[in-house]
Amino acid sequence: MDKREAIGSWLSGPREASEQAGVDFGYRGEQLGLPETGPGSVARPGRRIGALVVDWGMSVLIASQLITQSYDQTTSNWALLVFFVMSVLTVGTIGFTPGKRLFGVRVVELGTGRVNPWRGLLRTVLLCLVVPALVWDRDGRGLHDRISRTVEVRI
Repeated sequence: MDKREAIGSWLSGPREASEQAGVDFGYRGEQLGLPETGPGSVARPGRRIGALVVDWGMSVLIASQLITQSYDQTTSNWALLVFFVMSVLTVGTIGFTPGKRLFGVRVVELGTGRVNPWRGLLRTVLLCLVVPALVWDRDGRGLHDRISRTVEVRI
């Protein structure tokens, strides 16, 4: 054995050990049968958070200007209601909210590739509870997506 081979195998040891142990998790969405990149792949967290910020901003704007006529403590409650109604109506029918459309994200059901209104309602209720959305699996899906059997994909 050459000295260079011995040193090279020692330097790259941890990586080879992890490959031998079978620690390859694959890419996000592989277990779901989705492509690794491009349209139909799992949307990255940056796109999803950006879409959420746009949708929440729209909800606050609508609640503060059209409903309460000012910004006070009740505005956030009204904004949550506006967000809820907007999400149920848009995700349950066309698969995306205005923010999701702006960021190129769509919500689809795993089996059919689209979302029916009942799954959209369940997903939105869990999303508005916040905690299920903060628990993610290795595919990047929140608990609200896992329970409603949906996934956010790139358009």
